Amino acid sequence: MPLVPMRQILDEAAKKGYGVPHFNVNNMEQAQAIMRGAEEVESPVIMAASKGALKYSDMLFLRNIMNACVERYPKIPIALHLDHGTNVEICKTAIDLGFSSVMMDGSLEEDGKTPRSYDDNIAVTREVVNFAHPLGITVEGELGCLGGIEDGIGSGEEKLTNPDQVKEFVEKTKVDALAVSIGTSHGAYKFKIQPDPDKNLLAMNIIRRIHELCPNLHMVMHGSSSVPQELIAQINQYGGDIKETYGVPLWAIKEGIAAGVRKVNVDTDLRLAVTATIRKIFHDDPEAFDPRKYLGPARDAMKTIIIERYNTFGSAGHAYDYEPKTLEDMKIFYEESELQSSR
Repeated sequence: MPLVPMRQILDEAAKKGYGVPHFNVNNMEQAQAIMRGAEEVESPVIMAASKGALKYSDMLFLRNIMNACVERYPKIPIALHLDHGTNVEICKTAIDLGFSSVMMDGSLEEDGKTPRSYDDNIAVTREVVNFAHPLGITVEGELGCLGGIEDGIGSGEEKLTNPDQVKEFVEKTKVDALAVSIGTSHGAYKFKIQPDPDKNLLAMNIIRRIHELCPNLHMVMHGSSSVPQELIAQINQYGGDIKETYGVPLWAIKEGIAAGVRKVNVDTDLRLAVTATIRKIFHDDPEAFDPRKYLGPARDAMKTIIIERYNTFGSAGHAYDYEPKTLEDMKIFYEESELQSSR
C-alpha cells in the first residue's frame, strides 16, 4: 500500500468521532514503536517529521525509514506528514521527498519565532495549498500561536485562536485541517499546576465554538503530550533534573475529540519514555555499552505510550475500516471541490 493522504484518515475519523495521534519521528526506533503499536491495536498512522528532524537525519535517511514502514506494514494506512513547515520551500521539499501531507505554519514568520499577521498567514498558506492540492497532498494550517518552543519552533508567546476568524481563514486558504491554539504548548513544560476538571487550564470553549461555526473542519491539537508523572519521577530518580511540570490530561484530549479535534500531536511523551528507560538501564548496569541493549527497551517503552494513545483517542480498531485512497484519487477530489466552489 502506498502512503495514504492524511485528509482521508481525518475524514474517516470524523465519520466515527475519534481522534488520531500524530507521532513525531527522528530515528528508526521511534518509527518501529509507532508501527508495532499500530499493528497490535489496528490503528491508522500519522507519522510526522519536523524541520529539525529532517536536518538531524539528513532528510533521506528519515524518508527511507518511513518508507520502510510502508513496506513492512502494507495493510496499515500511513500518512507521512511534515510538521511545522515555516515556508513554502520546506513544504515543497517534503512533497518532493514523498510526504503525503504538509503543515504550513503560517502563524509564524520563516524564523519560526516571530508571529505573522493574519493576512500574511492566509497568503502563504494558500500558496502552499495551490501547489499541494493539484498533487493530491493534504495541507494543515495554523491560526493562533502556541506557547513554548520545540525543535526551534515557537514564539514563546501564546495567542489563542479567534473562532470568528476561522471560517474566513478556511474558506480563503482551503486547508484540510487547522491547528488551533487553546492553551497547550510545545515541549515538556506546559503547566506549573496540575489541570483537573474543575480547574481546566485549556480554552475548550474555543474548540466547541469553532465546531459550531465550522462543523466539517478537522481541528488539530498541537503540544498535547500528557507528560506522565511516573516518567518524570523515573528520570529524576536516576540522575535527571526535570522541574515540576504537568501536561495535557488524557481526559481533556478526549473532551477535545468529542468537540471536533481529529488529530492530536504527541512528541514529548515519547522523548520522556526513552530518557526514563535509558537512565534506569545505565544506573542499573554501569557497564552497558551496546546501544541495542538500551535502545530496544526504549523502543518498547515508547510502544507502551503509543498503544495507550491509540486506545484513548479512539483510533484503535479502525485501520481496516475503509479502502485507502491514493494521491491520484485526491487530485480528482480537489479538482471537483474547486469546480463546485467556483460555481
